Amino acid sequence: MSDGNVGQQFDRLPETLDEQEIDGRASREQVVNFWHDRYGVPKSVFSDFTLWEKGAGKIWIFGGDVAAPISIEGLGMKLMRTRQEHWKPTTNGAQRFGRHATKNVILLDADQAEKFAHGTDIDYPDWDGDWGYLIAAHELAGVTEPIGVGLYLHGELRSVVPKGRQFD
Repeated sequence: MSDGNVGQQFDRLPETLDEQEIDGRASREQVVNFWHDRYGVPKSVFSDFTLWEKGAGKIWIFGGDVAAPISIEGLGMKLMRTRQEHWKPTTNGAQRFGRHATKNVILLDADQAEKFAHGTDIDYPDWDGDWGYLIAAHELAGVTEPIGVGLYLHGELRSVVPKGRQFD
């Protein structure tokens, strides 16, 4: 293995860790298992997508396939961050794939959802699920819609909605 991660190019994730050539690079299997184990997203949801890394731990998902490596600005959308202690879905990843989640989804009422989308942390002492990064969602027209990712610690859901995406 090498530490040859090139920050300006997209490299396809190896299928499994046995195929890993770059130290610290996640495998497709790990990423899909993360979404399945942490959020209950069926593995089949990812079957039509390819997974890529650009930069250290920035995982992108693309609904197609191209030759790898490839030096372009963007490919699909950012799905999550790895190469840190706790893997974190992006807001886009949570909004796109969070609707398939069956666990670690924290349902906010309308007032809480509005505050969360503004970037305000929410007191939520009654949550009895896992701590860490959760998918924050709310009911909209009878359907649960993910808003983004929140960090749940000590009875509080911390909004990690990027400043540029917060509603005024």
